[in-house]
Amino acid sequence: MTTLLYTHNDCLEHDPGAHHPEAPARLRAVLTALSGPQFMDLKWHEAPEAAIDDLVRVHPRYHIERILAAVPSTGHVAIDADTILSAASGRAAFRAAGAVTAAVDAVVTGKADSAFCAVRPPGHHAEPDRSMGFCLFNNAAIGALRAREVHGLERVAVVDFDVHHGNGTQAAFEEDETLFYASTHQYPLYPGTGSAGEIGVGNIVNAPLRPMSGSGAFRRAFSERVLPALNDFRPELVIVSAGFDAHRNDPLAQLMLDESDYVWVTEKLVELACCYARGRLVSTLEGGYDLPALAASAAAHVRVLMAA
Repeated sequence: MTTLLYTHNDCLEHDPGAHHPEAPARLRAVLTALSGPQFMDLKWHEAPEAAIDDLVRVHPRYHIERILAAVPSTGHVAIDADTILSAASGRAAFRAAGAVTAAVDAVVTGKADSAFCAVRPPGHHAEPDRSMGFCLFNNAAIGALRAREVHGLERVAVVDFDVHHGNGTQAAFEEDETLFYASTHQYPLYPGTGSAGEIGVGNIVNAPLRPMSGSGAFRRAFSERVLPALNDFRPELVIVSAGFDAHRNDPLAQLMLDESDYVWVTEKLVELACCYARGRLVSTLEGGYDLPALAASAAAHVRVLMAA
């Protein structure tokens, strides 16, 4: 299987400040892990900047302009207590969204079977008119809407195994039956959304997990709630919000997963993509804040994509 990697140095320049968990070192750790000899066949591509037309399918133009106007020429500006802008943040956010749109183009047109977008800032907390939770624009949702509006796909799914619920993706999708969102996440936890009763128009599946749940509970939730719903939806493209902060070593949560769980869930998603989507799968980096755990988990995830 041909797997592409999309990234850009601009994503390393986004600097939310000293001691912020969403640090440039996260992306450096992932890229270092994916530079090893076992990834020789991974095809690296420079992420383009997203077009405004891609962003406005998810975010109102006034919101995009407001965020870009807030980007400082020097120093830092806080959107909220967690979401900090530096001089390079606008460029980084456009590269992160552009990575996903380029990956969607490549996978949907058959130039590759799968792609991993090693980017930051992450995106799944970004609601249509609100940037929050380290996220400026919703990369996965932007990619999904491009697949539908540009490539004519009728059913696109985003599956999110970040430890935090992707409130932004849910908000963007919850009234649109052609889009599907499923999330496994620790609950209660930031941002406070993601209860099992939040179902949109029947297109939202939340599988909340209690702290310390571990591998067994995670795999049962995915097998019993997420996969049956995905099989019913029959997506023509699978987009993965790949957060690795459910790892047992992550400092921000307590779900207690390890690399073997990321191998398992990636294998399940690849199998599903092969059943309904001609194998087409695009993954984009979300959270993960222990550097060794993040690097090892992302590498395990990408190895499965390459081996499919």
